[in-house]
Amino acid sequence: MSEPPVREPVFNLPGIIVLVIAVMAGIEALRSYVISHQVDTWLLLQAAFIPARYNGPVDGSWLWSPVTYSLLHGGWMHLILNSVWLAAFGAVVARRIGTLRFILFWIASSMASALFFGLLHVGEVIVMVGASGVISALMAAAIRFAFSQRGGFISKNSHLNPRLTLGQTLANRSAFTFLIIWFGINLLAGFGVAPGAGEVAIAWEAHVGGFLFGFFCFDYFDPYREDGARVRG
Repeated sequence: MSEPPVREPVFNLPGIIVLVIAVMAGIEALRSYVISHQVDTWLLLQAAFIPARYNGPVDGSWLWSPVTYSLLHGGWMHLILNSVWLAAFGAVVARRIGTLRFILFWIASSMASALFFGLLHVGEVIVMVGASGVISALMAAAIRFAFSQRGGFISKNSHLNPRLTLGQTLANRSAFTFLIIWFGINLLAGFGVAPGAGEVAIAWEAHVGGFLFGFFCFDYFDPYREDGARVRG
């Protein structure tokens, strides 16, 4: 008798992705239903990224806000959209680099996104929250290995694919098309004509900063060589 086929779970996300989404949802629930408006304002001042804070007295938020802003969101719809993109692109990166490297990548890419945003808004009182910059970095990291030469993205076991060099990535038709579309959408967002740009302020600068970090710096987090062999623990 043949054994019944093994059924794959509908949702098969790495634990770190589930944990991050749960943390972000818990924070949003706390802000929406538990704490007062005054406490929420204090939380934003402490945890959001605000370029103007670097013109004033140095306090703890000067250090942690370039990371903590990525866990806060501007409402449930903002959180849901980011969670969907995180599940799509973060999962394949997390499977490839593991939990610890994923956490380090999250911290580093959130800081890179904040830095790029801050450099373009020096001294401005702008409150930036959301994981979009980190997700942009994850998108860029994913295209370094998850696009096959035949096209397509995030196929089964794509996290085991060899890592493409920068030149090979640009020569890959699917990856290059993704790059053009991604930068095109964010360019439109910069001019305020992207979908949804009239409803909320899209921090396209943070997106670009994160994407550039993920594209050029993923090599330092990847435990695989470009030929696909695992070289670090």
